[in-house]
Amino acid sequence: MSDTRSIRLAVEVPGTAQEAWAAIATAAGISSWYVPHTLEERQGGMATARFGAGDEMLVPGRVAAWEPPRRIVFDGGEASGSAMTFQWTVQPVGDDRCEIELLNEGYGSGGEWDDQFAAMHDGWEMFLTNLRLHMENFRGRTAAPAIPSATWPVPRTEAWELLLEALGRPEVGPVGHRLDIGATDAPALAGTITEVAPFRISLLVERPAAGTGFITAEGTGGDTMLSVWTYLYGPRAEELAARDEARWNEWLRDHSPAKT
Repeated sequence: MSDTRSIRLAVEVPGTAQEAWAAIATAAGISSWYVPHTLEERQGGMATARFGAGDEMLVPGRVAAWEPPRRIVFDGGEASGSAMTFQWTVQPVGDDRCEIELLNEGYGSGGEWDDQFAAMHDGWEMFLTNLRLHMENFRGRTAAPAIPSATWPVPRTEAWELLLEALGRPEVGPVGHRLDIGATDAPALAGTITEVAPFRISLLVERPAAGTGFITAEGTGGDTMLSVWTYLYGPRAEELAARDEARWNEWLRDHSPAKT
């Protein structure tokens, strides 16, 4: 399509090119800051991303280009009929830093394309922030992701306000401020704020375990998807992530305006 648009974003992180490559081109690495992945690490290899429970939340893909440790491209494969591609490149900056760049191509213009483009741009900004936190604080380690979400039948601004109210109106201070929502009926979550953006709070998590995470509201119409995602490290990470994913999923469903 001649009118296609693209998203180009970059983040500078500590680490060698090999370490940056491990974060963007291995299943364990990608799962530590994005969503749970399986990945065949080769040209033409299959990739699967899980965005939630159920087969309908599995998104298949393909490794369209494999040039370690500098460039990997994902697409939907020939059978998908999609023109969407996701190119990741690694460029060393000095002896122990790299720039990781995403080029996400294949967006059309108008209508639903505009909404999708805006949502994906916001989403990728959030995930690149999480990638930076992963590399700055847990380089070389593997996280266990917990990705609970629920759709509430209200617009984004209202959903965000209702979520904060249900969380006990935690004090959302500037970067460096401690956020603790353990005083409510929600699962325990505490940490240091690393970014505050409209409808999003990013965290360096301390409880239930060391890690990263974010609280976010996404949507452009009458429905909003609310997420409380964490990426946990340490000997109990898998256990705690599985436990809290189930707890947060239940909590988000129970506090939905649709229940009242």
